This record gives sequence, structure tokens and C-alpha cells, in this order.
Amino acid sequence: MRRLWLIFAQAVTICLAILFVVTTLRPDWLRLAGPYRPAPAQADREPPPPAPGPGSPALRREPPPARRGGLVSYADAAARAMPWVLNVYTTKHVDVPLVPLPDDPTLQRLLDQVPGMSRRRSAASLGSGVIMRKDGYVLTNYHVVEAADAIEVVLSDGRRTAASVVGSDPDTDLAVLKLEGRLSRLPVAALAPDNSLRVGDVVLAIGDPFGVGLTTTQGIVSALGRNGLGTNTFENFIQTDAAINPGNSGGALIDTRGQLVGINTAIYSDTGGSMGIGFAIPVAAARQVMGKIIQAARKK
Repeated sequence: MRRLWLIFAQAVTICLAILFVVTTLRPDWLRLAGPYRPAPAQADREPPPPAPGPGSPALRREPPPARRGGLVSYADAAARAMPWVLNVYTTKHVDVPLVPLPDDPTLQRLLDQVPGMSRRRSAASLGSGVIMRKDGYVLTNYHVVEAADAIEVVLSDGRRTAASVVGSDPDTDLAVLKLEGRLSRLPVAALAPDNSLRVGDVVLAIGDPFGVGLTTTQGIVSALGRNGLGTNTFENFIQTDAAINPGNSGGALIDTRGQLVGINTAIYSDTGGSMGIGFAIPVAAARQVMGKIIQAARKK
């Protein structure tokens, strides 16, 4: 009898040991409470959307920001804005002196009038612009199209057309162009609400730096209402550390929703390239100046 009790005790001990091992390592083998489903993490749980009422359309939820490796992507914002940012190519004729001229401005003017002292040649420059209206009005910087003899623009989809200057405002460094070709389905900038920016907000700068093609850079709003720089008569700039280089002038500064918040216009640099200090004209001021330029042109 004692031997049978020992065998029973050993069997129970072995069974309990096996049960402990299975419970610890492979609990799905037990299937005591149905299939095993790991609970979602707390951060991933979302409350279910309310059921639509009778006759109401199905509710649409905005897609969450794209994530790559846990980091937020601004690809959607860039994709919304890039179609209405275009490249601006200008050509103008300049007189190039054949010999070095003295530093005296009076002597320079006199020598410029002497036949054979200079040679006339074409000079090309580049910049960017923003399509503001479906009827072909484009906003850019005045210094991009200043004294231009010919202007050509290239849209993000590759379409090309000539453009003419409707008017300009050197005091704010803004100019309005009108596309001359008949272009259908023109994309138009989505404007951000006035005073929606705050210092620290993420922004994207879109333009054509150095003529390499449409480019997007990312930064934050470093300051608002920046003035006293001596670049324009009227200054009320958005300062950003998003990379702005030659060729970005006249391009778009957008928020993370793909809405236009400013027109890139200037940089602070000792080298000619980006040093993390760029400036943009707020869209509210740019829109107001554009309206006045178009109105004045229609009265002529």
C-alpha cells in the first residue's frame, strides 16, 4: 500500500511540473478560455466611432500621420503642396564691361556710354513661385523677376509656359505673374488661416534651390514678426531654420497640413548658402499685396 502511495505521489508531482512548464512557456496549448489573443497596447486603443444616424452619410476619419520607424512623416503635406509650387526662369540682357572699371560711380556711368567699352549678353537666373488662383496668377519675389526680359515657368508635372509680370511691389519684395499659356486643371495653393503659426511649429520650405529641381526641406518656426533686417522697406518676417538657398526665393513655406503660411524671400548667410536663418513673408500680407497689385493692373 505504501508503494502505491509513493507511485501516486510521484505521478501527481510530475503532472504538476508538466502543467507548470506548459502554462509558463506555451499557454496557448491549454485553450481553457478559447483562442489566445494578446491585448492591444494602451496607446493603440481608440474609442469606436459613433454609429451614424439614420439617413446620415458614413463618418470619415482623417488618416493618421504616416510613420516610419516610429517617426512622423510629412510626406502627405509635401505631396499636397508641391503641385502648386513652380520653377521660375528669367532671362535679361546686361552690359558687361570689357575692361575693369574704376570704383567711382560717375566715371563708371561715363565709361558705360563710350562705344566699345562693354558687351551686351544674356544672363539667366532662377527662382520659384506659388500658383494662387486658377486663372493663372502666380506670386513670387520681386528680386526674382526684376528687369527680366523673358520669363518661363515650369510646373511640377513638367508643363512649361511663358509668364508676364502683372505688377510688383519692391517695398515688400513681391511680384505677381500671369501665366500666358492655356493650362487646364491648375493646382492652387491652400492658404493657412491668419495667425495660425506659433514659434516652434514645424514648417516645410519648397522651391528650386540652385536649379536642381523641386526640393522640400524641413525646420521649425524660429521667430515671428522679425524686422530690422534692412532687406525690405516693410518687414514682418517669419524666421525659420528650414534650409532656404538661392533659387528658393518666391517658393512656399507650408505647415504640416500642406497649407501655405509664407513666401520664402531671404536668408542670412556669409557664404551664400543656408545657415539655418531664413525668412518668409506671411501669407496674410502676401495675399493683401497681391490683391492690390491685380486691382491696380486692371485700372490701367
